[in-house]
Amino acid sequence: MNLQTQPLSTRFLLPLFPPKPKSLPPKQTPFPRISLTLCSLSTVSDPTTTHANHKPFPAEVSRTIMELSCMGTLSTLAQDGWPFGVGVRFAVDAEGTPVLCLDQASRQLSVDKRSTLHVQLEQCGLRTPQCTIQGSLDKPADATVLRRLHSVWKKRFGEVADEDSLYIVDAERVLQMEDFNEDGVWVTSSAYRNANPDPLRDFAEGIVKEINTNNMEDVLRFCNIYVDLDFQVLEAKMIWVDRLGFDVRIYSPQKGVFDVRIPFPQEVTDEKGAKSSFNGMSQLAWEVEKNFHVPDFEKVKQLKQITYSGVQ
Repeated sequence: MNLQTQPLSTRFLLPLFPPKPKSLPPKQTPFPRISLTLCSLSTVSDPTTTHANHKPFPAEVSRTIMELSCMGTLSTLAQDGWPFGVGVRFAVDAEGTPVLCLDQASRQLSVDKRSTLHVQLEQCGLRTPQCTIQGSLDKPADATVLRRLHSVWKKRFGEVADEDSLYIVDAERVLQMEDFNEDGVWVTSSAYRNANPDPLRDFAEGIVKEINTNNMEDVLRFCNIYVDLDFQVLEAKMIWVDRLGFDVRIYSPQKGVFDVRIPFPQEVTDEKGAKSSFNGMSQLAWEVEKNFHVPDFEKVKQLKQITYSGVQ
């Protein structure tokens, strides 16, 4: 799947979607062919398979959630036998291990090491993927390890932590959920540690906000051109973007609310690549809409109906 897109300057002086010409010059070379394959929104639990549904694996999503977040709920079994949860700040090391700084009162609550750390990441006010790390609340004793954790904490929060207060949640398994009221996927600790967070994570929110603010017409066009729909879309809003594609929430007066996954023509690794792909897809969609280009790609056919939320 190869898509040639016009280059952007390294400082992105061009708009995300350049203005479309009113007509194409008679001798203009047709836009290169793009191949968009069938996309499914079901999760993939086996990290050894290919990205058949053009979505990051649950382990990758979990690592991304933890990298972008710094607050969660630590739950343990209290001394009176009741489960107890408390809000905590955390940082993560290179393998995604959560590093906590607990005060004396919090450290005395747990009767054993078993604990969970639950973290949520709101995406555009429309979806809240979640990661729950189940493992042991441990206090490292090795001085070298403590110095490393101290460095991780200082880098994340810009403050010095008392080494006596530093703890980690040593993950045994991880539950990843796409949103509230949805089934989750269990990820092994090795898959979680070996996964990489998404390379667009630090830019995704800004890209989505820019597109939803300035390019709503293009988002609607993406749905009409790249998705096989048998109903009218009244409103469309981008939810999130990652290295493999982007998610859009669409609303139809006749059918209701759906999420759809639209893949990039090829994997991107940085903000520049994502914007170049958006530009190319926008140009091609406009040419197809104006009948300047014959749609010779396979449209996305899988939609996920949302029954508990509306377009905001």
